[in-house]
Amino acid sequence: MRMTDLISKKRHNIELTTTEIEWIIKGYTNKEIPDYQMSSFLMAVVFNGMTKAEQLALTQAMVNSGDVIDLSAIEGIKVDKHSTGGVGDKTSLILGPLVASMGVPVAKMSGRGLGHTGGTLDKLESISGMKIELDMQDFVKQVNEIKLSIIGQTGNLAPADKYLYALRDVTGTVESIPLIASSIMSKKIAAGADGIVLDVKFGAGAFMKTLDDAKVLAKAMVEIGRDAGRETVAFLTDMNQPLGFAIGNALEVKEAIETLNGRGPADLEELVLQLASYMVVLAKKAANTEQAYVQLKEKLRNGEALQKFKDFVAAQGGDINQIEDPNLLPSASTVLPVIASQTGYVEKIDALKIGIAAMKLGAGRATKEDTIDMGVGIVLNKKVGEFVNMGDVLAYIHTNQADSTEVIADIHQAYEMTESPVCSPTLIYDIIA
Repeated sequence: MRMTDLISKKRHNIELTTTEIEWIIKGYTNKEIPDYQMSSFLMAVVFNGMTKAEQLALTQAMVNSGDVIDLSAIEGIKVDKHSTGGVGDKTSLILGPLVASMGVPVAKMSGRGLGHTGGTLDKLESISGMKIELDMQDFVKQVNEIKLSIIGQTGNLAPADKYLYALRDVTGTVESIPLIASSIMSKKIAAGADGIVLDVKFGAGAFMKTLDDAKVLAKAMVEIGRDAGRETVAFLTDMNQPLGFAIGNALEVKEAIETLNGRGPADLEELVLQLASYMVVLAKKAANTEQAYVQLKEKLRNGEALQKFKDFVAAQGGDINQIEDPNLLPSASTVLPVIASQTGYVEKIDALKIGIAAMKLGAGRATKEDTIDMGVGIVLNKKVGEFVNMGDVLAYIHTNQADSTEVIADIHQAYEMTESPVCSPTLIYDIIA
C-alpha cells in the first residue's frame, strides 16, 4: 500500500477498507507516515466525510494502537459516561457516587481541562491529598470494594488518537464529525466499559454550536458504540448558559457536595438524575429509567450518594473533613459582586464568555503549562428566565487578583436582558438510544 494512493482514494470519495484504515493508523502511530501526508488525508476526510464502516474501522484502529483496559475482574456490568464538555459541567463528581450507590460499578478514567476550567481530575485535586493516579490492580480492587474510582487516563490509551488530535489542532481539521466521533469513542472503548452514556452538549459554551450538528455527532457515536459491542446512549443537552451556578474547581466541588446533599441547582440535579437513570438501566440494576429515577432521587435525599462520595475520597487519600465542611476547600481571598446595570428578564447568558472570564481569573489553563488556582471562579446569582432589578447581584467573582475590572466587564457582556418575560431553557432536547 502507498499513502498517496489512499489519500487520492479518499479525495475522490471512495470508501476505504478496514485493512487500509488500519494500515494508515498503524503507520502514523509508528511514525512511518509523515505529518504532511496524514494532514492531507485528514483534510480529505473533512471534505468528504466517512461512511459508517470507515468510522468504525478508524475507531477500532485507534483503540488497538495502545492499551485496551481489561475490566473483567470487576464484578457486574461496568458503565461509563462521557461529556463533550461545557461551562460549569461538574456532573461526573455527582454521577459517579450516585450511580455507585445503586451497586453499579463505576470505573472511570478522566482527563484534565484545557480551556475554561479544569477537568474532572483538576476539580478532584482541589480536595487535599486526593490521588488520581492508581495502578490497575488498586483501581480494580477499589471498584470491587466501593463500586467507584476515578483516575487519570493511562499514558498509552489510544495513543493514535493523541497523535492525530495534536495534528488536527494545527491543520484546521478538528471540526469533522467522523473524526470527533472516532476520537471520543476510541478512548471510551479502550477504557473497557460495557455500556456508555454520552452527554453531547450544544450551544455557546459547547464545542458543537447547533442542535443539528450535535445530533449528527451523537448518532455517529451511538452507531460506533453499538457496532463495537457497547450499549450506548446519547443525550443532547443545552449549553447556552452554564450548568448550575458555580464555575471554578473548588467552587464546583462545593456545588457537587450540595447536590449530593439534595440541595443542588435544579438543572444540575435533573441532568444528573436523567444520565444516572440510563446508566443504572444499562447496568441492569433497574427495569426502566422511570424506576431508576425514583430510586436515584431517594439516594440523594437519604445521604447514601454523599456517603459513597466520602468513601471514594477517603479511598483515594482525600481529606474527608473538606467534604463534611466544604468551607475548608481552597477559597479565594476576595469575593466581588457583579451588579446589574439595568432592569429586565435574563434572556441569555453566554456560557463561553463566562468560561473565558473564569479562565482569566486562573480557574482554567490557556496552555498545558499553566497552573490552576483551585479557589477562584464565578458563581452566578441569576439564570435565564429570572427577573433582575437594577442593583441586583448578577454573579459573584471569587478572585486572588488585585484588579478584576476586565472580568466584571466580561460578565456584564455575557448577560443579555429583555423587557419581556423569558421561559427557562430546555435542558435535555433528545435522547438517542
